[in-house]
Amino acid sequence: MKRSISLFVFILLIQNGQSQNKTVASTKPATIAGKQISITLTPLKNCWVYLGSYYGKGKALVDSAHLDDKSMGVFKGNKMVGGVYFIVSPKMTMLFELLMDNKQQFSIVGDTLQREKVLITGSQENDLFKEYLKFSNEKGRIMQEQEAAYHQSKIKADSTKYKNLIMQGDKELQLYRDNLIKKNPTSLLAMLFNTMKRPTVPSVPMVKGKPDSLYPYRFVKDHFWDDVVFNDDRLLRTPFFESKLDDYFKYYVSPEPDSLIDEVKFILLSARTGKEIFPYLLTKFTNKYISPEFMGQDKVFLYLFENFYAKGDTVLLNAASKKTIIERAYSLMANQLGLPAAPLDLTDTTGKNISLYGIKAPFTVVAFWDPNCGHCKEEIPRLDSMYRAKWKALGVAIYAVNIYENENPAWKKFITEKNLLNWHHVFQTKAARTAEEKAGQPSYKQLYDVFKTPTLYLLDKDKRIIAKQLSIQQFDDLIATKMKPKS
Repeated sequence: MKRSISLFVFILLIQNGQSQNKTVASTKPATIAGKQISITLTPLKNCWVYLGSYYGKGKALVDSAHLDDKSMGVFKGNKMVGGVYFIVSPKMTMLFELLMDNKQQFSIVGDTLQREKVLITGSQENDLFKEYLKFSNEKGRIMQEQEAAYHQSKIKADSTKYKNLIMQGDKELQLYRDNLIKKNPTSLLAMLFNTMKRPTVPSVPMVKGKPDSLYPYRFVKDHFWDDVVFNDDRLLRTPFFESKLDDYFKYYVSPEPDSLIDEVKFILLSARTGKEIFPYLLTKFTNKYISPEFMGQDKVFLYLFENFYAKGDTVLLNAASKKTIIERAYSLMANQLGLPAAPLDLTDTTGKNISLYGIKAPFTVVAFWDPNCGHCKEEIPRLDSMYRAKWKALGVAIYAVNIYENENPAWKKFITEKNLLNWHHVFQTKAARTAEEKAGQPSYKQLYDVFKTPTLYLLDKDKRIIAKQLSIQQFDDLIATKMKPKS
């Protein structure tokens, strides 16, 4: 039986040092200056122990304390952002976790050989956490036994019984969390419960006598972020916020660029006043869409550039990152899907100028390549095989650009040896490139984002970009789809 992971499972994973994720800090003003957390950790003596926290998908050490010959030490200094923290041994092993709220004066007494018996005093948050762990661990033990019995049962009635018991256990855990939130709405633990919960779909309504099959999807998407405050920096210092964010974009957001932009815009504007979480999320989305998984999603990166970086958020970047983002944005602006391709007037093997827009064809493949590039030596003949087998008969044209004018002998030799007939083979002369540079005009490499070879584009009859950076087979599939008669 499949079911979602309950919080008790998550807590057990944390205790075993197996959980992996997530994210940032608190925007609430400090009411008490600094932190002072005393720690006694037997049998360790005369050594350093460390305080760590989750941060995004990683973990970070944020402070250290020296234990004396009585196993005692103190973490002290500036206040930490609230979230889920943990104690780390001298051997860099995560020992146990604790919650860090706004009150950061408390004590920890523990034993490395009995990690489950750690005692934290002076912290109401950790008192709540301890009581919840006691309840959830016991409930989890019972439910694990019930789930094992469910998988072993061979009688349908028994399977149904154990299934119902497991579902009831889940409800009791959720009820405990809901009651804690009601009684302690401003607590860190309430914030953690609100962040990690996933919507429970109610009964599916009937539409014209049939169940509304899309209702569960719509309901979960509409309520996925209920009670989550995106500008709360503490989200970053939890091990589940970012995985929840990734799941949302993977399962509930269309990969179509405009849909992604709507979601990214909502989240970033909601997080705008978060000191840590806003730059973290902006960086996360930038890294994801600057070189996206799917064609066309670089439009999301351009949205980020135009609406955040170009309006001042480059102050978040170091000089190298700022340069990379600006250059990348300008390299993508002219080659978005649906835009007219930048004009190309280049020289062929005979010295004659060939204009891209002078070619009349239902489709044009523009290929930027280098005759000495190993990958090109494999892909260009494959491109020709597809051209000979199918595309030539369909009237498809190939405008192939040698990107290095000083490699013309190798270029012409390759064309001859591979018998690349009926293509438009062109290059840019040194004189043309120099004139372009003097006029301050962007190069075709920038206009077509040519930073690797081969780089391929597919244009329609009006020379609008309909695909880029796909495989040859994907280009062929797209051409076939486009040429099908409309019903």
